[in-house]
Amino acid sequence: MKIKPLNFQPPLSRNRLLFVAGMWLLSRLVIAIAMLMIAPSLPAPPGGFAPIFSWEVFSYWDSGWYEQIARSGYEYVNDNNGHSVAFFPLFPLVISGVMSLGVPFAVAGTIVSNFSFFVALLLLYLWVEESHGINAARWATAGLAWCPFSLFGTVIYTEGLFLFVSIAALRAFDKEEYFWAAFWGMLTTATRVTGAALIPAFLLVTWREGRVVRGYFVSMVTSAGLLLYILYCGISFGEPFAFLLAQKAWQPRQSFFGEAWLKMLVKIVAGTANCKAGFIKDPWHPILFLLICACAYLLWRNRVKLGSVKTDYGFCTLVIILWLLAGSPLINTVMIFGGGYLLWYFRNKLRLVAASYGFFSFALFLASGRTVSAERYVYGIVSVAIALGLLLARYPRWGYPTMGFFAILLASLAVRFAQHLWAG
Repeated sequence: MKIKPLNFQPPLSRNRLLFVAGMWLLSRLVIAIAMLMIAPSLPAPPGGFAPIFSWEVFSYWDSGWYEQIARSGYEYVNDNNGHSVAFFPLFPLVISGVMSLGVPFAVAGTIVSNFSFFVALLLLYLWVEESHGINAARWATAGLAWCPFSLFGTVIYTEGLFLFVSIAALRAFDKEEYFWAAFWGMLTTATRVTGAALIPAFLLVTWREGRVVRGYFVSMVTSAGLLLYILYCGISFGEPFAFLLAQKAWQPRQSFFGEAWLKMLVKIVAGTANCKAGFIKDPWHPILFLLICACAYLLWRNRVKLGSVKTDYGFCTLVIILWLLAGSPLINTVMIFGGGYLLWYFRNKLRLVAASYGFFSFALFLASGRTVSAERYVYGIVSVAIALGLLLARYPRWGYPTMGFFAILLASLAVRFAQHLWAG
């Protein structure tokens, strides 16, 4: 099989590089200022603490597991508790390689995350411009860079690396560069279990578009990252699916499928305090929610009289008020269900491989019933970012307030992470 060289078309011009670098640098500066300057100056919150100016601020929660793997390898015992085997090997392996140069873990992990995220933004821009034009490319790149969950492309998490290798695999397959699609696809399935969505996506596109047999071969090679990890778990721990069993420790038990989703919606409508209490302890939350809904209905009903500008900014104002009222449950719900709706709405505009990958990714994590960090998993589905780019390219007036709101949320989430509070 002849190997096609990596082909950056359209050419990687100075303007393209400057735009991507600008989006990456400005959004990362917001995170750095929030985590290294704002968070240390605030008093320690309940359940958290005031951080100090240090590289360690980027290393918390799951980062500790990656440090354990990078330093001493995997461990697993079938005792229904969390173990390092739940985390896939590529990310800690790359960090370990950087650490071998004498770089401390916190520095090495931050470098790997941020460099990977920058390359992911660059590849996304090039792919979307090739497929949908420059405006969609700019909005998709800006959306991925400024989305509040892009925080996890800077702290020591797998988001940056996963986006990098998955975008590279999808773009190469779309351009029929099968060797590179197989290579990047194999790395994707070695980074996260959700990378397995590439396998049926490549199979479906090969069948639907009548591609050569090499398309099926790419799907088989893509699974190698996952299969090798299954083999490793079987040999090392006597349990091929140890990573799945270990991940159950982070999944809260549910009385019925969808219970966690229902609780999230109740928190938005009735309030977190009322949801925890089991009765209406604070009547103001549901009253204010109903008032916001009434205002939204009146705004929509009178949209012709008010005009498109007043209507759009009126809805933006109501969204901010609703966020101040409902907080994280609102953002997480919109990220999950809004991302799914965007994917469905633009399914015929997206490249078939992007749409297929998006739908299989959603099916994979919805079937698991997992709700913990579900918003981060949706963020890692690049097809959603492309759909957002198409939407904002069509309605650019929505784009600027959206990016501004994203920046506020990004800074807020960065402060929470630095304070060791749950951020996603």
